Amino acid sequence: MRISGRSSRRRMLGFGAALGGGLLASATESRAVDGVPGQLGIPLGPYGERSPFEKAVRWRRDTKTPETGSSFTPLQDSVGAITPSSLHYERHHTGIPTIDPAGHRLVIHGMVDRPLSLTMAEIRRLPSVSRTLVLECGGNSGSEWAVKTAPDVQRSHGLVSCSEWTGVPLSLVLKEVGIQRGASWVIAEGADACRMARSIPLAKALDNILLAYGQNGEALRPAQGYPLRLIIPGWEGNACVKWLHRLKVTDQPYMTRDETSKYSDLMPDGKARIFTFQMEAKSVITFPSGGQTLSGPGLYELTGLAWSGRGRIERVEITTDGGRTWVDAQLQEPRLPIALTRFRLPWRFEGREELIASRATDESGYVQPSREALIEVRGTNSGYHYNGIKLWRVQADGTVTNV
Repeated sequence: MRISGRSSRRRMLGFGAALGGGLLASATESRAVDGVPGQLGIPLGPYGERSPFEKAVRWRRDTKTPETGSSFTPLQDSVGAITPSSLHYERHHTGIPTIDPAGHRLVIHGMVDRPLSLTMAEIRRLPSVSRTLVLECGGNSGSEWAVKTAPDVQRSHGLVSCSEWTGVPLSLVLKEVGIQRGASWVIAEGADACRMARSIPLAKALDNILLAYGQNGEALRPAQGYPLRLIIPGWEGNACVKWLHRLKVTDQPYMTRDETSKYSDLMPDGKARIFTFQMEAKSVITFPSGGQTLSGPGLYELTGLAWSGRGRIERVEITTDGGRTWVDAQLQEPRLPIALTRFRLPWRFEGREELIASRATDESGYVQPSREALIEVRGTNSGYHYNGIKLWRVQADGTVTNV
C-alpha cells in the first residue's frame, strides 16, 4: 500500500512519541552534536574483533569434567538469521582435539568396490557447494519436558545455530568408491577420543549430506569439527559427526551408544524410538523472553526464530493472550529450507500481564504442537526432540519469565 508524504509524517511522529521522544530539542543541540571531534581509532589487526561494548557470550552448563558438556548460543542477543561462528553452539563428549589437516585423512571402506583414503588437500580439490543450514542438538529445549524449565531462551533453546557450510557432497565420494549390492548403511566415525560414531541410512548419504570443511566463509573452527565434519540437513546435530576420519559402508546399523542409550526417545509404554534423526518444526520468541525487562509501556518489536528439519518455514503465528487468539508474524526473506527464519511483529505493551508465544508451520504442512499435545503422545520419559510451543510471561512491570 502506498503511503502519502503527509501520512508518512504522521506515522513517523507517532513512532517517535511511542518511543518516548528522542528528537533534538533545538538547533543548538544539533550544533553541539556536529561539533564533537572525531576519535582516532586503534591500529589495524590481522583478524577482526567485535566491539568491546558487545558482551554476548555462550553459556556453559557445569559438568564433572571440563572436556564434556555443551555451550549454548545467546539467542536473546542474536539479530538476523546467521549465527557467528564464535557463538555457534557446541556439544562435546571428550573435548576438542587439535588436528593438523596436513596429516588428516578420510577413509571410505567396507562394502565398496574401490576403498579410498583421501587427504584434506584432495577433498578440497573436489567440486564443492555452500548451503545455509540450521544445526540443532537433539537435546535442545529438553528442559521443557520438565515442570521446572530453564529461565531464559539461551538455556532453554540455545543448542541451535545457523551457518553457511561449505564442502563436498558425500554422494559424489560414495559414487566414486562404488557401493556394493546389499549395502544400506554408512557408519561415520570421528577422530576425537570417544570415537563418536553414528549409523546413517545409505539413502540419506546419497541424498544431501555434506563433507564440510568451511563455515561462514572460513575454515571450520576446531570446536565445530576442524578440519572435516558431516553436515546432515535437517537431522539432529549428534549425527553430524565432527573431526570425521572414517566412513564404513555396511548392510546394517551399528547400534552405537549415541543412537541407542542416547538420542533415542523413551515412550510412555516403555518402548524406545531410535533413529529419530529429523528435527521437527520449532519456533521461539527471543525478545521479549525470559530474564529480560521491558523499560515500560509502549511500542516494541516482538521477534524470534523459527526452523524445521522438514524444509522451509511457511508461517509463524503469534499470540499475546496465552493462545486464545493468533496473528501472523512477518517472515524475513530470503526464507531458506532447513535454515533459521527470523520473524517479527510490532507489539504494544500496555503495562498489564501478557502470555506470549509463537507457533511455526513448515512447507510440509506440519504445525508446531503445544506442550500438552506433545506430552499426550510422547509422555515425559524422553529428554530429546522437544519442539512444543514456548510461552513467556510478561509481567505488568515489564519483567519476563518462563512459564
